[in-house]
Amino acid sequence: MSLKVPKANNLQLFKEGYKHLQGLEDAVLRNIQAVSELSDLVRTSFGPNGRNKLVVNHLGRLFVTSDAATIIREIEVVHPAAKLLVMASQAQESEMGDSTNMVLIFAGELLKKSEHLLVMGLHPSEIIKGYELACVKAVAELENLSKTSLPSPLTQAELAAALKPAIASKQYGYEDTLASLVAEAALAVMPPNPKNFNVDNVRVVKIMGGSLAGSRVVRGMVFGREPEGMIKKTKQAKVAIFTCGLDIAQTETKGTVLLKNADEMLNFTRGEEQQLEKIFDEIAASGVKVIIAGSTVGELALHYLNRLNIAVLKVLSKFELRRLCRVVNATPLARMGAPTAEEAGYVDVFECIEIGGDRVTVLRQLVEGEPEFDASLGERTRTATIVLRGATTNRLDDLERAVDDGVNVIKALLKDARLVPGAGATELELARRVETYGAGLKGLAQHGVRRWASALEVVPKTIAENALGGAEGNEIVSRLWAKHEGPGGESWGVDVEAETDGTLDASERGINDPLAAKSWALRLATEAAVSVLSVDSIIMSKPAGGPKIPQQAGNWDEDD
Repeated sequence: MSLKVPKANNLQLFKEGYKHLQGLEDAVLRNIQAVSELSDLVRTSFGPNGRNKLVVNHLGRLFVTSDAATIIREIEVVHPAAKLLVMASQAQESEMGDSTNMVLIFAGELLKKSEHLLVMGLHPSEIIKGYELACVKAVAELENLSKTSLPSPLTQAELAAALKPAIASKQYGYEDTLASLVAEAALAVMPPNPKNFNVDNVRVVKIMGGSLAGSRVVRGMVFGREPEGMIKKTKQAKVAIFTCGLDIAQTETKGTVLLKNADEMLNFTRGEEQQLEKIFDEIAASGVKVIIAGSTVGELALHYLNRLNIAVLKVLSKFELRRLCRVVNATPLARMGAPTAEEAGYVDVFECIEIGGDRVTVLRQLVEGEPEFDASLGERTRTATIVLRGATTNRLDDLERAVDDGVNVIKALLKDARLVPGAGATELELARRVETYGAGLKGLAQHGVRRWASALEVVPKTIAENALGGAEGNEIVSRLWAKHEGPGGESWGVDVEAETDGTLDASERGINDPLAAKSWALRLATEAAVSVLSVDSIIMSKPAGGPKIPQQAGNWDEDD
């Protein structure tokens, strides 16, 4: 019989201020509790009927959204175990751009299910082994569930149908309008080889006012401002892009100039003007018709540019400037002067148009089939801009996030065109198959496998709960289990509109999700849960920085 030898209390291993938590109670179960809180926070935002969260970040900016990626980016999670989940969700966002919420709620559910096994005395390594076996089996089974895929010559209707489920989870009720806008924009910029599709070529411009019905797709780059000068339209123009300000150069040091008479004063200002005029004459002589300025445009500079019939547009965002350089194939210049032939870009159409009462500037390249298209200039970068209309900035931001998700889904589908039934049908079918697989295993790992399968039920259950309430959610999951047990039942999912008994055939209704996004979500959620389970100690050092300055009482310096 072994005895527990008491430890010496005066043994100091770490510096003063360190925290050291270890063991099942202090480390593992506490980590599981923190992760459960995070997953419960975003769980109510899952699915088409997910609730919005009102988040005010550390800069005081307001977000009203049900997008899990935005919520976890703006709330500063400090718990180390919960951070592991946040990282897994961010990996899903960068890889697929969709199913971020699924990673969080599934990883949280996996850890909740493991808590019971840990308390019962099962070793974490056995649970981890079970979870990993179940994940491998589920990913293999997922390949067999794919019945449809995106057709090869892409059509707008087919692409919009594939996007609808992803957009409906963010903007339920507006998915038809948004999906057709995203599909139209994506097809406008689709390269000859669709695998080279670049999400950066689909831009979003938000214009306040009107409603979503007034949104449209404009081919080319749209900027929400008018050109600075009098020239509002030009065609087949050479473009110069400057990151510096177009103005008289200011001296770095202050100087005093002694002027004796009026002629000296006139000559003093005339010298600067002549210098600026010479620079713009050189730019005009090089054939430049459009100048894009990344900073200020002085009044004198604008006067000369108007006289030389050169259009000027101010673009203050460096990201927009970089994107514009790629579209017109120009090099940004940090000095004022005429660009060389290699540094100058080219644009077919530069025009100012009106959208819903707001004047905007459009730069676009012509495509084959349009009049005045010149094939000798080689392949041009195509760009499409989705102009979104809405009543409030928060509404427009949320619509933009839904569009971004839609564009990312297109990118994922062009890499892997396979689709699996949505509406929670795939998850429930995988749970059934993994449960059967776990029942045939020997050893303690089978408990982990079966818990993994039961955790997967959280997806259809959450969709049903958010749409129809908690009690009805359990009923619907029971009905789905019954249908999945029957022949050909693998595509039955949750009907959020509850038209019949709360279940529907997802494949028949055209509710499909990308297979790749599901596969990544299952793997990343399992990896995150396994990482948390494999921790048995938490060692936290004292935060950096000296002692905090004591706060003074409110009105300590007032004389009473």
